[in-house]
Amino acid sequence: MIIGVPKEVKDHESRVGVTPAGVKALVEAGHKVLVEHDAGVLSAMPDDEYQEAGAEIVGSAYDVWRLAEMVVKVKEPVEKEYRHFREGLVLFTYLHLAPLKELTDALLEKKVTGIAYETVRDRAGSLPLLTPMSEVAGRLSVQIGAEYLTKEHGGRGLLLGGVPGVPPASVCIIGGGIVGTNAAKIALGMGAKVTLIDLNLNRLRELDDIFNGRVFTMASNSYNIARAASEADLLIGGVLIPGAAAPKIVTKAMVEKMKKGAVIVDVAIDQGGCIETAHPTTHSDPSYEVNGVVHYCVTNMPAAVPNTSTLALTNATFPYVMKLARLGAKEAIREDKGIAEGVNTFDGVLTYEAVAAAQQRDWKSVTELA
Repeated sequence: MIIGVPKEVKDHESRVGVTPAGVKALVEAGHKVLVEHDAGVLSAMPDDEYQEAGAEIVGSAYDVWRLAEMVVKVKEPVEKEYRHFREGLVLFTYLHLAPLKELTDALLEKKVTGIAYETVRDRAGSLPLLTPMSEVAGRLSVQIGAEYLTKEHGGRGLLLGGVPGVPPASVCIIGGGIVGTNAAKIALGMGAKVTLIDLNLNRLRELDDIFNGRVFTMASNSYNIARAASEADLLIGGVLIPGAAAPKIVTKAMVEKMKKGAVIVDVAIDQGGCIETAHPTTHSDPSYEVNGVVHYCVTNMPAAVPNTSTLALTNATFPYVMKLARLGAKEAIREDKGIAEGVNTFDGVLTYEAVAAAQQRDWKSVTELA
């Protein structure tokens, strides 16, 4: 198979879909890999490393997309990339289609097989390709939140961990999954007071054990969320429904009652955000204020640490890249239920129920089509 690795073009997106190590393994398996010039340079992976691994360096994105049978990316295509779509192309990347109707339209119109990292499942039913970036984003959310709590960034002027005689900042984390757990680890490590909210009482029990009672756990309901939000100096949104639009857990009314200079980091913004006042931002213009509350809602947060993020992501994605290359998309979909779960568009048909529900469209299971 001919695999294409274009340079990411989303604002300040500095990760890359395949590493030189991945290229070497693909070439050794008999595949051809086309890498756009400087695709990996921002992840500290220059062209000469790709060439030494056996890749062909291509000067333009147009040629990578035109020649490749499968394109492996990191982030969902932006509008200027839609022109590269064509029938029969396999696209393997994060798609986050639920809030992106125009991208969905383009993939369907051109009959692209769109396989989304965020909906691929493993044998245990978990989301193995979402996990590494959720780990990065969860840890980064506290780092970023601590920075935005400084006066320079419009925050309350707080040191997250406080000092002797001065209490630490209060961090409220909505969602006890991968994002929330990793955020709690870093917040505790920085000395903050941490409250974690989740619907699942068994998960709260697990978290209480994991953190040895150092995290305050609360059952999720509107009353508890409103109270915790009003007390929070830093509020982190980490709610996920796989492939679907995130529910608006924190309402506008709750944000209005938060402290002036408090900070919100909505990690769920890729799926529309779980804070009602949140809207997507970029690394070029990352934050804004609503009612005196600083909002940080960058849709590709892990791009701030591209070397770590690229290595973490490709550790997880590469076995799937290799399987898709070896078998071809149709056979891989038939053979691997986890890959089939990842298919969001196939031959002009929407194939993921949660995206269909978010966009009020019809859908069919890919198992009926492949």
